[in-house]
Formats: sequence, structure tokens, C-alpha cells
Amino acid sequence: MTRDRGTDVIGVEDWNALAGVVLLDTRSPGEFAAGHIPGAMNVPLFDNAERAEIGTLYKQQGKSVAMERGLEIIGPRMADLVRRVRALTDGRDEPVVVHCWRGGMRSNSVTWLLRTAGIPARRLDGGYKAYRRFVLAELGKLENLRILAGPTGSGKSPILRALAERGERVLDLEGLARHLGSAFGNLDRHDQPTSEQFANDCFEVVRRLGRADWIWLEDESRKIGTVHMPEPLYAALRNAPIVRLHRTFDERVNEIERIYGEASPESLKAAFHRIADKLGGLAVKEACEAIDAGDLRTAIRIGLQYYDKLYAHTVERHGRPLLAEFDGAGKDFLEIAAGLADL
Repeated sequence: MTRDRGTDVIGVEDWNALAGVVLLDTRSPGEFAAGHIPGAMNVPLFDNAERAEIGTLYKQQGKSVAMERGLEIIGPRMADLVRRVRALTDGRDEPVVVHCWRGGMRSNSVTWLLRTAGIPARRLDGGYKAYRRFVLAELGKLENLRILAGPTGSGKSPILRALAERGERVLDLEGLARHLGSAFGNLDRHDQPTSEQFANDCFEVVRRLGRADWIWLEDESRKIGTVHMPEPLYAALRNAPIVRLHRTFDERVNEIERIYGEASPESLKAAFHRIADKLGGLAVKEACEAIDAGDLRTAIRIGLQYYDKLYAHTVERHGRPLLAEFDGAGKDFLEIAAGLADL
């Protein structure tokens, strides 16, 4: 039973049921960058240096000294903060919900200020910390999952996209992590989300999908590039039944060539060197020579020696409930998706 918080406070479980709230995150830009509620707008009371200063004062000289310094900083900014929020909410009828880290002084102050200025605002009870607890708990409750498994190059990611286009419910872990899940998965070295933000984004997708019917995911390890999968989600994935996809070796080579055919030789060779301890120095040398000769398919075949052994070891080590074997040989992604949807 949800306790009565009053009209100016809303709990994370209540907020989750609201559609389209204007969510204001009053934490510092650094805190926001590390992880935030998807869709939240950062309206920081303090910049990163100011937050560090106030935190030090709180620890060394106590709450009252830290509060006085905080008031000195934010006092001249109050009118500007109200103007910013008015601009963000102009023409929108949705409620304004304010939060900080623990639902304490920062969000209390901003909620009071906005309400004083005539802007209806509520505070998120427990703040971002309560939201994080809620996210991890909810991800741990996931069930009705179908896991698409298969060796490297099977085309699992584009098949998931084809399933989504058919209206199936899909949680694209690699898409959210911005990584293809191997040493070759981020050749241009673009930024990935933090592990914290990845968990938040996963939950947001699940929240929008709802809990009816199945959710399709790709089989993944605990780590996708630099992103660590939240343990509750990983446990749910590992306990879910798999659909094991079969493609021919040449089809898998074709798929990998499609993905990496335009990659620079330098980035491909660097990726091979990252798995040198597993693949072996001679194999890496042969793969790099093939790349220099413009023979990417030979390099792919060499790389698959490592990834196929890794896949076989993972299958043997982690016994998984098997929902179905699916023969995708000779079929395109749309045909495979249609067949999977009929399981």
C-alpha cells in the first residue's frame, strides 16, 4: 500500500504511471551525465565545482555552514531559474516534477521556489536514488523473455530490428549500449553510455513496452564494450529460454563483411590485436596480412575461429533452457523474423 505523501510529493512508482511529466533534475551537470532519468531536463542548482565545495563544507564544517554557502550561490540565480523553467514548460499542461539525488534540500528548494512563482510543481520522493532502486528492482522482475542466441555473424541484431518492425516487443541491448558486443563492436571508438545510464534506458524501454506477451532480446555477456549490464537484468536474461538460430558459415561471413566492409584497415587490425592472446599471434599476423591485401573474408574466417570456440564454450558452460532451434539458412532477416514471430 502506498503511503500518503501529500499533494506536493510523488513517489517513483506513481511517477512511473504518469505520461509526459516535465521532469526537472536539479543535480550538477556531472551527476546528470553519470546517469539520469530518460527525458529529464537538467536544471542544476550548482555547477560541478560548487557542488564539490558545498559537499566539502558539509563534511568539514557542518550543515548550517554548507547551507549558508549554498544560499549565497543560488540566491542571485532564483529569478533566472524560474524563467528557465517557464521556458521549458511553456504551453505544456503536464505536471512539473522536481528531483535531486535523495529528494532533499535541492529539490525541496526548487519545488518551493516554483510553487511560490505560480508554477505547479511536485517533488519526487527519495529523488534519483529512489528511482535507481526502483529501476533495478523492476528489471529483476522481468519474465516472459525470449532470448535469440547464435554464433557471431548470425545477424541477431538486424533480426531483432525486423521483429520490432513486425510489432514484436524488443529490447535491443546492443543498440542501447551503442556497441556490437565484441572486440570489433566499436571500431570508431565512439562514446558509450555509462553502465548506470544503460540500465535507466533499458528500464525506460521496458516501461514503454509493458508487461504483456514476450520481450525479445539478444543473448549477451555481462559486458557490452565498456557497459556492464545491471545484474538483475543479466540474471533475468540468463534464466530465460533461448531460441538457437542457425545460419551457414558463409552466411555469417557475408553478414560480418556487410557490417565491417567499410571499416578502416587500421581499426580492423587493432581489433585483431585486442584478441591476440586468445586467437594466437600467428593467426593475428595472417589476419592482418589478409586485411592489408584487401581480403577481408579471409580475415573474417580467421576471426570466427576464436568466436566460434568462445560460443561453444559458453553454450557448454551455461546450461540454458531451450525454447526452439530455428534454421535460418537461406532466409533473409525479414523471413527469419516472420518465422520467429510464429513460434
